Amino acid sequence: MITNFITQVSTKFNPFSASSKPARLFLASLPPNARSSGGMTIQTQLLPRNSTEKPTLYVKFKDGKEMNLDPSVLGIKSIVEEVDRHSRILKKAADLANA
Repeated sequence: MITNFITQVSTKFNPFSASSKPARLFLASLPPNARSSGGMTIQTQLLPRNSTEKPTLYVKFKDGKEMNLDPSVLGIKSIVEEVDRHSRILKKAADLANA
């Protein structure tokens, strides 16, 4: 997953709910040094065990694009594809600007 162009990730989920598994996996797929080296802001709000609130995943990119993804509907594969699709567009634009 291309994470160089992500500036902010915000999640809210119940860690004991099966519907929040994609959000947990997305957080786990971020590089360990994302906060320090890339300037990425990561915010996580854990809901109580008995919460029925739906999990949310918000991703913001360097160009200002914002994605509100629903982990209870999308799987981890779909979430990574959506994020990578926009990251590849930004990477291509950056490569063309540097060439």
